[in-house]
Amino acid sequence: MTDAAYTLVYDPNPAGKASVSEFRALLEKGTDESKIDAMKQILVTMLDGNPMPELLMHVIRYVMPSKNKELKKLLYFYWEIVPKVESDGKLRQEMILVCNAIQRDLQHPNEYIRGNTLRFLTKLHEPELLEQLVPSARACLEHRHAYVRKYVIFAIYTIYTVSDHLIPDAPEIINDFLVTETDPTCKRNAFVALGNVDRNAALRYIQDNVAALSTLDPLLQLAFIEFIRKDKAPELRTRYIALLTELLDSPSNAVAFEASTTLTGLTSNPSVISLASTRLIELVNKEPDNNVKLIVLERIEQIDNKNPGILEDSTLDILRVLSTPDLDIRKKAIDLALQLTSSRNVDDVLKLYKKELQKTVNSDADKSVDYRQLLISAIHKTALEFASVTATDVVDLLLEFLPEISTVAATDILAFIKEVIEKYPDLKSTIITRLNSSLHEIKSGKVFRGALWIIGEYSTTEKDIQNSWKSIRECIGEVPILQSEKKKHSDVEETQEEDAQSTHKPVVLPDGTYATESALTIEKIKKEQSRPPLRQFIFDGDFYTSAVLASTFVKLILRFEEVSKKADVLNALKAEGMLTLVSILRVGDSYYVAKKIDEDSAERILTAITYIAEGEANKKLLELAFLDATKDAFKVQLAAEDKKKAKRDAAELQKHRQEVDDVVHFRQFGKIDNDDVEDSDLSAATGVKVEEDLSSRLNKIVQLTGFSDPVYAEAHVKVHQFDVVLDVLLVNQTTETLRNLHVEFATLGDLKVLDKPTTQNIPAHGFFKIQTTIKVTSADTGVIFGNIVYDGGHGLENKIVILNDVHVDIMSYIKPGKCSENRFRTMWDEFEWENKIAIKSNLPSLKDYLDALLAGTNMACLTPGAVIGEECQFLSANLYARSSFGEDALANLCIEKSVDGPIVGHVRIRSKGQGLALSMGDKVAAIARNTNKVKVTHV
Repeated sequence: MTDAAYTLVYDPNPAGKASVSEFRALLEKGTDESKIDAMKQILVTMLDGNPMPELLMHVIRYVMPSKNKELKKLLYFYWEIVPKVESDGKLRQEMILVCNAIQRDLQHPNEYIRGNTLRFLTKLHEPELLEQLVPSARACLEHRHAYVRKYVIFAIYTIYTVSDHLIPDAPEIINDFLVTETDPTCKRNAFVALGNVDRNAALRYIQDNVAALSTLDPLLQLAFIEFIRKDKAPELRTRYIALLTELLDSPSNAVAFEASTTLTGLTSNPSVISLASTRLIELVNKEPDNNVKLIVLERIEQIDNKNPGILEDSTLDILRVLSTPDLDIRKKAIDLALQLTSSRNVDDVLKLYKKELQKTVNSDADKSVDYRQLLISAIHKTALEFASVTATDVVDLLLEFLPEISTVAATDILAFIKEVIEKYPDLKSTIITRLNSSLHEIKSGKVFRGALWIIGEYSTTEKDIQNSWKSIRECIGEVPILQSEKKKHSDVEETQEEDAQSTHKPVVLPDGTYATESALTIEKIKKEQSRPPLRQFIFDGDFYTSAVLASTFVKLILRFEEVSKKADVLNALKAEGMLTLVSILRVGDSYYVAKKIDEDSAERILTAITYIAEGEANKKLLELAFLDATKDAFKVQLAAEDKKKAKRDAAELQKHRQEVDDVVHFRQFGKIDNDDVEDSDLSAATGVKVEEDLSSRLNKIVQLTGFSDPVYAEAHVKVHQFDVVLDVLLVNQTTETLRNLHVEFATLGDLKVLDKPTTQNIPAHGFFKIQTTIKVTSADTGVIFGNIVYDGGHGLENKIVILNDVHVDIMSYIKPGKCSENRFRTMWDEFEWENKIAIKSNLPSLKDYLDALLAGTNMACLTPGAVIGEECQFLSANLYARSSFGEDALANLCIEKSVDGPIVGHVRIRSKGQGLALSMGDKVAAIARNTNKVKVTHV
């Protein structure tokens, strides 16, 4: 193992390091400024793995005598990491000179140099060096400056920890120092040291200061809390709880936070937990820092998971944080409130959501749309969980905002209403009535189509059907549409002619200006612009909505025929429906619309007219197609979603399940070492520790050079979350020593080499291992290449061995993700990079190809499983994945298969960046190639 590095320095130029001889020249002849630059380079080189022990005497001779403060600070960084012992474990002779210099700095008149030297002693772990420095360190205990005293107490503690015989009276020294010290930082450091060396003395000090606990400095209060957290004496738990309860009222937010979290770990008493949680909720609402708010909310969530039901009464207090404009905080607060909502507080929570939703409608903020979406989702989940209490109120609330919000949010509302109306038939008439009243205010074609589907499927009574028909007719306006529009346009043209004839007679307004338009013309224009919504969709060229309207007319007529015997009303509905649909067809071919009607919509409308006029012949088939099939498909979709939810709930329950015969461990009944407790807590937090299978490393080894090359090299590629580590084995296959051998790596793509392997001499047939780290910044295909360079013999030029390329697999950074349909469609429209790959595969079924595609690309299928059937010859599915760097990858699969032919189709991949789209396309193409390989069954 290498020595631990205590100071990490970023290396901006890993390839441009000087040699040892160049460092020596810089230290010998340079000025203080050049020595500072040289020392920085030396530190970075040493931290990269090259200790350069031969530089030690030059540093002692040419750097240590300098009085430059910055250079002296760098010098102490150098003492931290320089090798201080020989290979046999004995202290190096040069360190005696270093020890003398440190001793002089401990007696330096400048308090900052003395304090910096004492801080260095806390990182020194060689008893031979510390033994000579003990008297000088003890003399600093009475220094006048607090900067020195706050470090000397930790220095004494470190010396005692390394070797207690060097300063056996350290506990008494620390205790006396704590009693007499007045500086808050020094007292805090002294108590921390005392708690680690003498627990009983620390307990006595806490007991002596209990009466004045609230007046102590926050630093010392935090030290008390940390001591209590580490101390596991069950006999003192009651006193600890009382002490921490008093610290909850501290004016310092840090003290209150630490006291609250420590209290929740010490006891499960509901009253104490509630008190600590209330203080944390106050911190969330008072603390201005958003990061602190998120941390405290996470801690409150942990408390709720550990003590369910205690925080229900605090739900509204937690939701006060919604006044914060940050969306992440709002999302965290709403997620927490969803866990805490119960039948007792659901009404108040929904009122608060309604108030916040009203704010988003009237707000022009950039994130108001996302926040509105978040609120609607929260209302949706709350209403489904407490439907018997809140469904009616929630539907009224959401339909009230339906015309005022965006298309995406309104679509979510309609999806929720469909789910509620299917699961709770008693609310059917109420919801249909409320939806009919909001129909004329809807301005989005997609939302209107959703409303038409609900009306057509769930208007089951005679009254509901007639009211729905009336509302739809009001949204169409005057029919026939073409004749009424011609009449309007002729009236406007006549008005314009009259205005043109009267232009020679200018009209003077009361303010003295001339009127340019007549009131009649303006009124006609306004009347033209204020069309009913369905009529406006028709003139805008949205004939898909007209096709949905045709299906809705057929459903309402078939349903009315089932529930009513009024033949005259039925005939009137049929006549009016056919007149409306024929009118739409005629206006669709006129020049009044933005674009002509498409063939598909025209065919569907004509088919609906035929069903209305001649439906008696195939009445049973029509009822099956229009009244039963669509609703059954929706029920299957809901059942699939419920099954997924039940599976997730069962998995969550299984995670926390305990068998009745499991052993219950009580920590209070036995003495447990700190290390054992920490190990068990770590295991519980991270899961079961899995040992790495050494044989699996063979699958990740890449050969970099050939067996006949002078240097054989192979690398084990280890992929972490944001970097790639190459463990390279070098073998000298010659009979000569290869001098100054080093490996140079370079990259293509969003990769960056972080460190440069050191130069080494490899003896004949010798082995050597190096390690380098490659930083990965995006899920893009990357290539690592390089070469091996070593000195040629007898003055010849350097010899080079070219390495094979190492390709970084992006699948290590792609993970399946979940995404709503609306979010998927929004991103699909926003992302500009698309990669379309043609598919031809010999797999036996469409489902097999989908499974192979999901396994090969690490994507998740967003299309419900019930929609993907085995008997169908066509398959269309949306796929989604998310990279470790926050990049979204979208894919749409469209394939078909004939009876005996191959699977053909295409995959469209979209992403925000070009690299990810191309990389995923390569994976899809590779899957297609692998599935087309010919399998030899016999010879």
